[in-house]
Formats: sequence, C-alpha cells, structure tokens
Amino acid sequence: MYDVVFDTKAIEFLEELEKSIAKRVWNKIQASKESHARFFERLAGRQDYKLRIGDYRIIADIDNQLKRIEVTLIGHRKNVYFRKRP
Repeated sequence: MYDVVFDTKAIEFLEELEKSIAKRVWNKIQASKESHARFFERLAGRQDYKLRIGDYRIIADIDNQLKRIEVTLIGHRKNVYFRKRP
C-alpha cells in the first residue's frame, strides 16, 4: 500500500470544493493507495501523473521506491494542466 501526501495548495482546493465533489475526490485518492497504476495515468511529456474524477483532475508524483503518492495539484480539467506547480 502506498502513502498519500498532499501539498498545501491541494488541500486548500479540496476544502473549497462542494462537499459531495470533495468526498468523491477523497475517496478516489484513498482507493488509489492500493493500486495506483489502475487509477493514475502518466502525463505526456512530463514525469507526473493524472487522476480523472469527472471534471476534476489530480496531478501527482508517484515514487515507487518510497511507495508514496504526492498529490501536488487538484483542479478543474479546463485549467489544471496550465497551472504552475509549486
């Protein structure tokens, strides 16, 4: 099982979401701890991964040696890929 670590900005965005959407996002992230390859897809031309949940995307770095998923960004699909990462 992988550990999940959240960036501060990702937590802030999650807290601002409507509760039902935030719960869907949270549950999907928790489910990905068991089998991240089933949920995350590598982004083209980048080293990070995306997880699709409706109109929202989670951008994460996955370290297989440390067994850690680092959620760096959560956002709406129309602008999540263009934001600067921390």
